[in-house]
Amino acid sequence: MPAKRHGGAHRHGRDRRAAVIHAPAGRPRFTGDAPSAAVVGGGLAGIAAATGLAERGVRVTLYEGERNLGGRLAGWPTRLADGTTVTMSRGFHAFFRQYYNLRGLLRRIDPGLETLTALPDYPLRHGSGLHDSFARVPRTPPLSALGFVALSPTFGVRDLARMDPRAALPLLDVRVPEVHERLDGVSAHDFLARIRFPEAAHHLAFEVFSRSFFADPRELSAAELVLMFHIYFLGSSEGLLFDVPSEPFPTALWDPLAGYLAGLGVDVRTGTPVRHVRPLPDGRIDVEAGGAEGAGERASRHDALVLALDGAGLRRLVDASPGLGDAPWRASIDRLRSAPPFLVSRLWLDRPVARDRPGFLGTSGYGPLDNVSVLERWEGEAARWARRTGGSVLELHAYAVSPDADRAAVQAEALRQAHRVYPETRDARIVDERHEWRADCPMFPVGGYRDRPGVRGPDPAVTVAGDMVRTGLPVALMERAVTSGFLAANAHLERWGVRGQTLWTVPRTGRSPVLRQLAALGG
Repeated sequence: MPAKRHGGAHRHGRDRRAAVIHAPAGRPRFTGDAPSAAVVGGGLAGIAAATGLAERGVRVTLYEGERNLGGRLAGWPTRLADGTTVTMSRGFHAFFRQYYNLRGLLRRIDPGLETLTALPDYPLRHGSGLHDSFARVPRTPPLSALGFVALSPTFGVRDLARMDPRAALPLLDVRVPEVHERLDGVSAHDFLARIRFPEAAHHLAFEVFSRSFFADPRELSAAELVLMFHIYFLGSSEGLLFDVPSEPFPTALWDPLAGYLAGLGVDVRTGTPVRHVRPLPDGRIDVEAGGAEGAGERASRHDALVLALDGAGLRRLVDASPGLGDAPWRASIDRLRSAPPFLVSRLWLDRPVARDRPGFLGTSGYGPLDNVSVLERWEGEAARWARRTGGSVLELHAYAVSPDADRAAVQAEALRQAHRVYPETRDARIVDERHEWRADCPMFPVGGYRDRPGVRGPDPAVTVAGDMVRTGLPVALMERAVTSGFLAANAHLERWGVRGQTLWTVPRTGRSPVLRQLAALGG
């Protein structure tokens, strides 16, 4: 059975200290002839940008190269060996309570957020036998951090005594965007070593967070890790509990959002990759899109362009569009890199896992295995299959896999480690399985912040959106994608004298005056 709603995602409001980012003033919307805009990319960033523009009366064409909307949250049908048609995707995503702008986007199609199911905990488990949980941790800073330390088995009095408090002071007052100036040149691993963070807690807690960026902590910028600490611990009272869609992504998100955009007059063109863009002397932009290279291409002219692609897609399009941007901007785009490959294995088993297994479990110390989800605990489609067959639907993730790794061996080892985590699965027969290998998530390497594009670039008619974009705001992951999409739309609306979307974030500095004073001691 799917998990019951715990507290109700729809009843959860914003942190009372959330920061508001007002859009520049202007008239409410276009009332006569409106400009046209092309949005390239149909993931969260592109859909947010298209929404922000179309709601103000802009004529929007949304181009998506894949057959389905959703980007890295897309889903597609697949037929199992038992004849069942189910939805496959690139795996579990946590919709954290701090994702104010993502939730605002979803409220367009689901005002009460009824499609989101609250999971009761964010449990972590290490191969050594240590466990951690966030269910009982207070949400209000600084009690959130103190509560985690007090309740966690990975912290002891000796561990705290060994920590370097002065080196840890930056955690107490994270300021955005200054945190990137201070810590982008240090790896997450080295920063934790510098403050002498307990090794067990390092592996069990912070490594789980760093790997949510699909990166090894030795490669990840400490600024991104510290920003996550601020968002989830000391900068927000939302805590680390989260919600998940109660049906597969197309049903819960993309089909309703596509309908919403169509109602706004957006021309949604899936299966239509953009091949080239060409800025024109009059400030407008030609967009050439179509099927296979050289086949069925067509050009359309627009007054504005939003590039809402992943890093690799952005590099390809910029490389194919020599007139786009200036030399420094193009060079920085060319230096963008993707994170190492990751694996999503979904297994349909002929018997259930134990009843007390959580819907989601973060793991460390289990070889390549980074988390395990039991989908029928919260997803309706999986629950219906499990009820009908008496089985379970298990999903395994392995992040930051070496590009040279033997993929079949990684899949086999992830399964072997899942048997360690949930021993009852050893005897289960796999009715069917799907394995998705991808390598298109952004990399946030040490020293790479300056190379990431901002929303605005050298050409005012072109903006960039996505989860790799520099926003200057305390947002990350899916929330950064949506926020940057709205910011990209707002930049164009400002040029045209139209008021854009109001946005929200967790506070941009530490929320505790006492902790801010302590942090100031670190200089």
